[in-house]
Amino acid sequence: MVLAGCRYFSYEIRFDFLVPPEFQQERLLSLALNIPIKLGFLFLFRQFGSLLTYFSVPDLLRIAAAMGAANLTSYLLRLGITPHGGLSPRGVVLMDFVLSVGALSSLRLGFRIYRERYMTGHKGDGRAVRRIAVFGAGDAGAEFVREVQAKPSLGLKPIFFLDDDWKKHGHDIHGISVMGAPEEIGRLRKENRIDACVLAMPSAPGKRLQEIYKLISAEALKVEIVPSMAELASGRVQVTKIRPVEVEDLLGRATVDLLSPEVAALVRDKVVMVTGAGGSIGSELCRQLAGYNPQRLLMVDQAEVGLFQIESELNNLGLQHTGVPLVADILDLPRMRTILERHRPQIIFHAAAHKHVFMMERQPGEAVKNNTTGTRQFAGLASELGVEAFVLISTDKAINPTSAMGASKRLAEMHLQAHQARPGNRTRFIAVRFGNVLGSSGSVIPIFKKQIADGGPVTVTHPEVTRYFMTIPEAVGLVLQTSVLGQGGEIFVLDMGKPVKIIDLARQLIELSGLRPDEDIEIKFIGLRAGEKLFEELQHSSELLKPTAHERIQLLASGGAPGDEWVAACIRDVEQQAGALEPDQLKLQIKRVVPEYSPHLD
Repeated sequence: MVLAGCRYFSYEIRFDFLVPPEFQQERLLSLALNIPIKLGFLFLFRQFGSLLTYFSVPDLLRIAAAMGAANLTSYLLRLGITPHGGLSPRGVVLMDFVLSVGALSSLRLGFRIYRERYMTGHKGDGRAVRRIAVFGAGDAGAEFVREVQAKPSLGLKPIFFLDDDWKKHGHDIHGISVMGAPEEIGRLRKENRIDACVLAMPSAPGKRLQEIYKLISAEALKVEIVPSMAELASGRVQVTKIRPVEVEDLLGRATVDLLSPEVAALVRDKVVMVTGAGGSIGSELCRQLAGYNPQRLLMVDQAEVGLFQIESELNNLGLQHTGVPLVADILDLPRMRTILERHRPQIIFHAAAHKHVFMMERQPGEAVKNNTTGTRQFAGLASELGVEAFVLISTDKAINPTSAMGASKRLAEMHLQAHQARPGNRTRFIAVRFGNVLGSSGSVIPIFKKQIADGGPVTVTHPEVTRYFMTIPEAVGLVLQTSVLGQGGEIFVLDMGKPVKIIDLARQLIELSGLRPDEDIEIKFIGLRAGEKLFEELQHSSELLKPTAHERIQLLASGGAPGDEWVAACIRDVEQQAGALEPDQLKLQIKRVVPEYSPHLD
């Protein structure tokens, strides 16, 4: 019917709605020939196999090709049958093509709009669709709404946008109005039925997200959030993969651009090694490094479970020919030498370490063996075999250490500086310090979540204790930047923002769980444990922080590399005694080579 109407009215338009009598019968003959040919070409271009309610640019192009081919074919056939007359005017043929393409496309588009806008009252399983307010009318919010409208099965119906940019107020995006600022949610909620809110502001600072979250919570509305910019950029998730708001979203961390042309130039087509590849930091290093197309990515860990998980993840991304999982202990020098000689890595990121403060405090010998001796021996091997760069993942707990773990990391830093100063060394040794990493194994947030799930109490060491926090992708992205900045012998400190009170963190987690602090879930203070500080420090009194080319990375200017006498004393009095001395005795030996260390003695 649509095609017949287009052919019929093409004559009307061609003759200004006064079709001459001699063309009246010709129009009917044209219809009899033209319509079957058009249907045949639509069949050839697979338009009868398409779902009518799904229409996109490829379908438009196929319709245009089918109509063009059909009109040309019918014209040539008429020319062969009646070469001396009875042909449709060329203007009619052209107008018929335009009308047919426009009408068929409009029909298909109408079906799609109907599906997206008016068939979303219920999901396919019969449950009512959730009516949502979208906070953020930027690229992420617009993309989220577009995807939701295109996928009714998600069971979401955007009702309005709210955005801080007043210039967008009163305008529409994908047919949805931007009705004001987030602070107007109370008023707008009374005027429009809303079931939930979605935060589509992946680049907004955490402080602003906290403010908006409080506004929504005051209205007793459920809050969900779109994935972060890092997750969206990696391609691991889509914008419609909304999830509950986590405390990590509200900690005020500024976003970091994880894509760096400098890092890409450093890593591309090189053999790169990551130790501790199955851990929180190591696995994220592997993910980000794999995105820079190294020739080989050597993933080393003594724990096979974590190594298997990151290998499977890279395999699922189609990188099975890039990642090489290697089960090995960095203290096993023959094994590590074999790996380095066989694979010849050019860049090493050394993330393997014992990191749990309280556990290492009770067995400092293990911290010294793994963190200090392991790093010293492995770094020496890297220097011997001509590795280009060796990056140590250190910690802010190495500054004026009060824990055995922090002291063992400080010793590792000093050994790296000593290696750098040795004659004939060609390796760039770099250390990077940063604070607690959100969501890493053994960190405070997973512990708090388990305590909340168990009904409490949530245990906090001290009401005034503070810590610096970073997200795992953020920390790793900045670590990769230091590998470009470092010339050798430097200790870099990452910008960790403002310290966060652990008590505030505990309260936020309880509230995010839909409970009330001190009413539904008790918060209990248990006192600082051995080796723990009330607050973390950024530098030792003899050190000075200097800016670098990257605004989020600072350089630690210290007194230079320790000499051979210090190295000999450390090996003789600390490392070789690590397995023989009692914990208190070993801590006192460490203090002799790290005077700023303040050990906790039983």
